[in-house]
Amino acid sequence: MSVGLSVTHRRYVPYSHAHYAGNLVDGAYALGLFGDVATEVCIRTDGDEGLFAGYSEVRFTAPVRAGDVVEVTAQVSRMGNRSRTLEFSCVVVCRGRPDKGPSAAEVLDTPIVAVVATGTVVVP
Repeated sequence: MSVGLSVTHRRYVPYSHAHYAGNLVDGAYALGLFGDVATEVCIRTDGDEGLFAGYSEVRFTAPVRAGDVVEVTAQVSRMGNRSRTLEFSCVVVCRGRPDKGPSAAEVLDTPIVAVVATGTVVVP
């Protein structure tokens, strides 16, 4: 059984994705990354890219900014005949520090949980 299977991707958030003041990116950025890890989960569990059916919950708990490095994880919490329930998280692990210099950045001692969600994917 694949319950408990976890897939993690890391991604640098480019400044070209900043959408709001303070170099913030929109919440849809994390949701797009959730789709990427969900696709890999489906490939690993079923040998198919699957389709995203929807979210039952999404919570935005902290901002994601251009210059961040985020870690996005999907973990299988339930396996149906064709559906899989996934728990998602988007965590900021590095952050740009423009206050220290134009290209300064740091690894965060305590990662910041930015987005959590529960979603369902279906496979043929």
